Amino acid sequence: MNGKWLGVVVLMVAAVGLGSLSSCGRSQELVSITIQPAVETIGDANTPVNFDAGAQVQLRALGTYIHPPVTKDITNEVTWASNDTQMFGVSSAGVLTATGNACGGTLISATVTTNKSPGGISSSGAVVTGYMTANVVCFTGTGGGGGLGPALGVTFAGLGAGNVSSSPTGLSCASSAGVCATQFPVGTVVTMTATPTGSSVFGGWTGCSTANNVNPCMITLESNTFLTVTFN
Repeated sequence: MNGKWLGVVVLMVAAVGLGSLSSCGRSQELVSITIQPAVETIGDANTPVNFDAGAQVQLRALGTYIHPPVTKDITNEVTWASNDTQMFGVSSAGVLTATGNACGGTLISATVTTNKSPGGISSSGAVVTGYMTANVVCFTGTGGGGGLGPALGVTFAGLGAGNVSSSPTGLSCASSAGVCATQFPVGTVVTMTATPTGSSVFGGWTGCSTANNVNPCMITLESNTFLTVTFN
């Protein structure tokens, strides 16, 4: 009788052991990838697209697993790709970079082609891909006409306020805009005039061909150029 029960106990222990081994052997399986942020937009309607070149955003890829359920950062484990490299490139580390060659929207993907557990045990082998949308705002020349050619931009400094305008016309904005830009044909001689508002006073230009304290300033536009005007 004791021998019989001993045999039953041995069989039960063996079954539990086999079940544990089976459980341990089950591979952790990746079921989905989420990219953060889901949408990223670069630029604005007053900034020529080529001025957006080099703008970068770090993306994150989050993988959702089962067996056991867990979500973890797999940014450096996925294969990143852009479906329009004229707008955006993306590095192997998930750094999204605007190329400055085109505007519109593109899809950025993060893909894992082989699912394996941390122990190297093969899982489903499915291709799992997540997507996000990256946009470049098209330049419309709001506030001025502009034209094909290099871009001229103006940024504002100082605690005062004022307006700037160009001759020939095309670039006109207030300091509240923070930055404005337009395009002129290559070789255009542009005169920029700064006009303080309220109790503000003109503080100077930076980047012009003329002296910093001269207003208006002048520049011959041969390539993309940013000027800075200060209102105190």
